[in-house]
Amino acid sequence: MTDNVFTADFDEIDRLINSCTLCSLGSKRTTAVPGNGSRTAELMFIGEGPGYYEDQQGLPFVGRAGQLLNEMLGAIGMRREDVFVTNMIKCRAPNNRDPLPIEIRSCGPYLDRQIELVSPKVIVTLGRYSTAKFFPDEPIGKLRGTPANWNGIIVYPLYHPAAALRNSTIRASLERDFLKLPSLLEATTPTAAPVQPPPSEPQTAQLGLLDAPPSQSADRPSEDSAAEPQDEPPSDQKQLGLF
Repeated sequence: MTDNVFTADFDEIDRLINSCTLCSLGSKRTTAVPGNGSRTAELMFIGEGPGYYEDQQGLPFVGRAGQLLNEMLGAIGMRREDVFVTNMIKCRAPNNRDPLPIEIRSCGPYLDRQIELVSPKVIVTLGRYSTAKFFPDEPIGKLRGTPANWNGIIVYPLYHPAAALRNSTIRASLERDFLKLPSLLEATTPTAAPVQPPPSEPQTAQLGLLDAPPSQSADRPSEDSAAEPQDEPPSDQKQLGLF
């Protein structure tokens, strides 16, 4: 057993997260939510943080947003057991407020080690906070649906399922983008080698995110419209957007 997050295995990471008090959320949670799923998954999802039901059950994406995620996985022939799902922060923030920088920094080593251990081919970032971990200078509305290479892993930013539950335009975009995942998985090699464009067609084959994005259109909502509220118990009348 080790207390060194950088050498911890899966079970040790879970133990460290469940006993973590690096930030104030450790004293306010009901249950920590390390993440779950296949430990050898080719596909990894990273959301923002636990909501009410996740805090109660200790599992990620078990509310309505999680149900939508399960439906979309089914549409591409996959199950939750086939993927690994986690969040940027491992404890629920009070009233589902946005995570604070110190909370993201405190959980950062846990997430980094989970990525290293799972070693996925594709990481799907759900919402602006998880996307900002990899691409901090661009809004989710600009990056969504565009894969990019990060340290030999394809990172694929998408809107958060919770946002899709509140906005039919966002849901349509999310469902279209989700259907591209099988081809992304097929395109990657077992070692997730960097994707390089053919020299003769750098603009059409480039997977990088530094190229000019597609022009805005009627079906592309603005970033402000992509607020992503987390699930709350039915009796709670105050629900705050997180993303």
